[in-house]
Amino acid sequence: MAKLPGRFLAFQKRYPQVFESYESLGKAASAAGPLDKKQIAIAKLAIACGAKMEGAVHSHTRRALEAGVTAEEVRHVALLAVTTMGFPNMMAILSWVDDVIDKESESAS
Repeated sequence: MAKLPGRFLAFQKRYPQVFESYESLGKAASAAGPLDKKQIAIAKLAIACGAKMEGAVHSHTRRALEAGVTAEEVRHVALLAVTTMGFPNMMAILSWVDDVIDKESESAS
């Protein structure tokens, strides 16, 4: 698993009960339906893209790759934003996705 952002780790340490509740809620939401791990990762990435949350797109791109989503599938999620969110927003999202994919490729080399 990729190194977690310092801000996230600091929050986890400072507010452990809140963090545990947050983690439990996420696990309960994932277990509440029929989607598998890969489908959940794609859906969460798409939600982050739609919300235009750069940090969340980075995080969910990493998680999607860890769940077995390919780099091309991740990029496809970003491309699908073009008709709903417009070309400039899609280009920003694609750059955020590529930030992670490129970093993963460099560390694998």
